[in-house]
Amino acid sequence: MSITQQLQASVIDCLQTIFSQSFTDKDFQINLTKAEFEGDYTVVLFQLLKKVGSNAEDAGNKLGAALVQAQPHLFTKYNVIKGFLNLTIADAYWVDILQKNYADVCFGKHPMNGKRLMVEYSSPNTNKPLHLGHLRNNFLGWSVAEILKACGYEVFKSCIVNDRGIHICKSMLAWQMFANGATPASTNTKGDHFVGQYYVKYNDEYKRQVQTLLDDDKGIELKDAEKKAPILQATQQMLLKWEAGDAEVLQLWNTMNSWVYEGFASTYAKIGSDFDKTYYESNTYLLGKKIVQLGLQKNVFYQKNDGSVWIDLSAEGLDEKLVLRQDGTSVYITQDIGLAQQKNEEYNIDESIYVIGDEQNYHMKVLKLIAEKLGVAPTNSIQHLSYGMVELPTGKMKSREGTVVDADDIVAEMIETARQLTETLGKVKDFDPAELAELYTTIGLGAMKFYLLRVDPKKKMIFNPEESIDFHGFTAPFVQYTYARTRSIIRKNIFDNQSVIGQSLLKSEKDILVWAEQYPTIVLDAAKELDPSKIANYVFNLAKCFNSFLAEQSIANAENIQKKRLRLAMAIFTTTILKNGMQLLGIKVPEQM
Repeated sequence: MSITQQLQASVIDCLQTIFSQSFTDKDFQINLTKAEFEGDYTVVLFQLLKKVGSNAEDAGNKLGAALVQAQPHLFTKYNVIKGFLNLTIADAYWVDILQKNYADVCFGKHPMNGKRLMVEYSSPNTNKPLHLGHLRNNFLGWSVAEILKACGYEVFKSCIVNDRGIHICKSMLAWQMFANGATPASTNTKGDHFVGQYYVKYNDEYKRQVQTLLDDDKGIELKDAEKKAPILQATQQMLLKWEAGDAEVLQLWNTMNSWVYEGFASTYAKIGSDFDKTYYESNTYLLGKKIVQLGLQKNVFYQKNDGSVWIDLSAEGLDEKLVLRQDGTSVYITQDIGLAQQKNEEYNIDESIYVIGDEQNYHMKVLKLIAEKLGVAPTNSIQHLSYGMVELPTGKMKSREGTVVDADDIVAEMIETARQLTETLGKVKDFDPAELAELYTTIGLGAMKFYLLRVDPKKKMIFNPEESIDFHGFTAPFVQYTYARTRSIIRKNIFDNQSVIGQSLLKSEKDILVWAEQYPTIVLDAAKELDPSKIANYVFNLAKCFNSFLAEQSIANAENIQKKRLRLAMAIFTTTILKNGMQLLGIKVPEQM
């Protein structure tokens, strides 16, 4: 039981004794005491006052006195400032936490709870390489999955590859028009980058053809010119041939997808992203089309005169949604319906979490409603982790215009920046070339992941590469350096594993243990909110607290052997938590920097 839970229970017991009423934890708040006040934890009293018919000072003094009297082993003293009851927790409590947990390398991990979850993330298109936006998606999905595992869930990581549709045909048609038989091998280009070039070429040619139509026919409207562009009409025909199983189109599709998959695999390996199951839209859309036909029979969907199939969700506050085009080809929601059923049939999951950008909020509401109406997914089992887009200081990126920042390029830039900064700081003399390469990758990738994960997922953000790698800022390198520095101290000082019970604490020592004790609760909170930023903020604050302690106190030259033993145990405990927390973010911590 965490200290917060113990406080809640104790406060409720004392309140009920004092005021002869029933209370719950919703009647008050418990926070860490602010640094400018004496105490460790604060009970916020304002919500209670009307219920107990008392002023803040009187209620606070009665409650504080009752707590100290009831549990003198836990509470040593209290003070009341306006509506805040500040409680000081006994040193013995914090030292006991340290003694019981400092050697536990799994501290913060919770027991299995019997629930099965799937986290879907990445979801790339096979017409372009992964870009900066995909990195936030991958890092979020991977981290959420690991956090949920740490909370006792059985978690399956999945990826749906968008390998079919009009956008894929655009790259294919452009390759036919402009490549002259070129391949990734013949041009020495990574496969996904190679195919992505033709998606951009398609868009350039499409815009040129639309403008030509507008120039040649002054009476034509823009929307009509866009529909009549020959390259678009050819692409639509290619999609129909693909769905009809045309051998030539399928051969080109397989060839170009294979180039892209090889490129994706290389990028995933570099960034540390992995999946237990990869689904392909080219398979799931067929299941989706079958389910649509069943939905027609059940009157969940209806068919218009032109043959297209729709669902009316106006009663749920939405509108009509197309689920099958008039020519019989599927749309995104079609394959998503099929995939929802397939996930449940294969894994019997309690919940399916989709890590998808906030521009798809409406789409996900529709999917959730359709899945529940059809019975392809249990009610409330579909959860959307909606995250904000990531931009660069230069502005928004657009794939079709070739203005995105490729994931491979930004990863390479981060690693190179880590190299330059580390060499400038002069911290590389004890490393051989292979160790240096690994260190630069650890620092560069860690900086990028931490920066993209430290922000609440729901918020849009701007990624600033230079700011992300500052060794003194709110960054991964700061946490990594704290870890490496502390591990160095531990290696240089022998810890004899003797008990640390019975020692008194300085304020700077207690501050560390107050932070450390919170870690298991922080992990639970991050899982509940699907929010890795809670972990990022926590490990940074713990690292900052330990750095402040090291600036004030010495471990190696502690005033006596008992104090040295206590501080070494604290160092071991802190590095364990920093390592575990950073691992949940997908970030390595080096033993030496």
